[in-house]
Formats: sequence, C-alpha cells, structure tokens
Amino acid sequence: MSGEVPLNINIKEPRWDQSTFVGRANHFFTVTDPRNILLTNEQLENARKIVHDYRQGVIPPGLTENELWRAKYVYDSAFHPDTGEKMILIGRMSAQVPMNMTITGCMMTFYRTTPAVLFWQWINQSFNAVVNYTNRSGDAPLTMNELGTAYVSATTGAVATALGLNTLTKHVSPLVGRFVPFAAVAAANCINIPLMRQRELKVGIPVTDENGNRLGESANAAQQAIVQVVISRILMAAPGMAIPPFIMNTLEKKAFLKRFPWMSAPIQVGLVGFCLVFATPLCCALFPQKSSMSVTSLEAELQAKIQESHPELRRVYFNKGL
Repeated sequence: MSGEVPLNINIKEPRWDQSTFVGRANHFFTVTDPRNILLTNEQLENARKIVHDYRQGVIPPGLTENELWRAKYVYDSAFHPDTGEKMILIGRMSAQVPMNMTITGCMMTFYRTTPAVLFWQWINQSFNAVVNYTNRSGDAPLTMNELGTAYVSATTGAVATALGLNTLTKHVSPLVGRFVPFAAVAAANCINIPLMRQRELKVGIPVTDENGNRLGESANAAQQAIVQVVISRILMAAPGMAIPPFIMNTLEKKAFLKRFPWMSAPIQVGLVGFCLVFATPLCCALFPQKSSMSVTSLEAELQAKIQESHPELRRVYFNKGL
C-alpha cells in the first residue's frame, strides 16, 4: 500500500461539496468537459483500474492526490454510476456540447420547411433517446423489446409535437418562428425522458441510506428523479435556443450574411456551442446527482419495510440520472 495518497479519501463522492450549487457546478464542469470524449480506451481503462484498486486499498507507487481525483473524474465521465458499464460515447455528458451544438444549430437554421423540421427533430430526439437511456437511473436492464418500444414512442411523440408547433406558427414573424425549435424541444423533453425511462416508473429505482446500503426500489423516487431531469434539460437548452435567434435575426439583415448566406449555419452552431459550454454543467448542477426524499414520501409498503429495519431513518438517497 505504498504511495503518496492517504487511504481515507472518499472517491465514491465528488471532490466538491454537493450540498451547494457552486460545488455541484465545479463537479459538472469537470464531468461534462468535452475533452473527455477524446480519451482513448486505454486511458479510460487505466482510470478505472486506479479507481477500483484504490477502493480495495491498493495505491500505485507515486500516485498523487490530484492524479487520483483526475482518474475518478475520467472514470465518472465514461462509466455508469449504478451498473459500472462503459457508456455509449455519444450518450456521455461530455458529448453533450459537441453533439447538441451541431444538432441544435441545424434545427435553428433549417426550420422553415416541414421535411427539414421532421429530419432534424427526428435526429434530435434519437440523440436524446440515446442520452436518456445512457444516463438512466438504476441497474435493472431493459430488454430489446422494451427499449425499442420506448424509442419509437418517445421519438414519434416528440417529433409529432414539434411538427404541430411548427404548423401553428406558420403565420407569425420570423423572429417568433425561430423560437419554435425551443418550444418543440421543451415539449419533446417532457415526452422523451419519461418514455425512455418508463421502466423506472413501473418498477422503481434503487434507494439507499446515507452510506449507500440498498433499502429497496421506489417508483416515487423515480418520479422525482425524472421531473428534476426534465427541468434541467429544458433549462439546459434555453440559452442556446433563446439567445442566438436575436443575434441571427440581426445578422441576417447585414450585408455579410446576405453576401455569404452559407455562413448562417456555422455561425448558429458556434453561438449555440458557446451557450452550451456553460449551460450544460450549470443546469446539471441545479439538483444534486445523489438526490434524496423523505421516507414518508415513499410507497406505503417500502415505508413499512424501512421503518421495521431502520426505524431511525428519515431520508433515503438515489441516483437521479442525468
């Protein structure tokens, strides 16, 4: 057990205090860093080995505390907190900025025709379905049938909502029309996320005590988790879809974009990307990743079970997902 690092560092928890917004923001700025998607499999496996070894009391010679925390955050960025499985690359939170800036920028550039709206909303909701599945809470696997049904219902509902909103705003001003993609995304998130995580609503997600000891599964906890994720996702999309329309509406009246209209999409993507670099971690930080609720808010059967085995327990904890 040689090394420069003490064995009492709790790397199961984030480095920063998660009871404060600033602490959670620091945590998510690290987790959502887009540079994490450039890491090789060898680097990811090395980080996993360091984390797993440290949890077993084994410290590689010469490892520093900063290197341990760096390994922990590389591990957290690529491996699911409940299952420990390596997450799909584009579903990781570190892929949110590059993926969303491209898709959102195109949605806001090509919004004038129904085929364009249909195509980009389908791309966006397919991407969201991957993200929602990848960042689900709990460790119960979805069958291929359940996953397929969830994907079809989520994307169909979300795309239909987007097309409906697009039809309603045919006769409004161009500036108002630019906000249609945001309204569609907000409405679609309310459909896509619950449907992709519907199994959690049926069978519940694991709830634990403060020390991580599993107490059972709760659908009520799943409801709270999904509501918090929906709010975070809508607010995450807001700056990138609300600020660029004003800027683009002004720029399109200038000589530059009239002369080079093909620059509209790259500028839009760049503006959205700039907003998302800050909006993604800050909106992830709105609610603690390790969420909690009162024992009295759980299902009656689970309440009785907990009161019998842990009569002093007042709150339970769960991973809300992202």
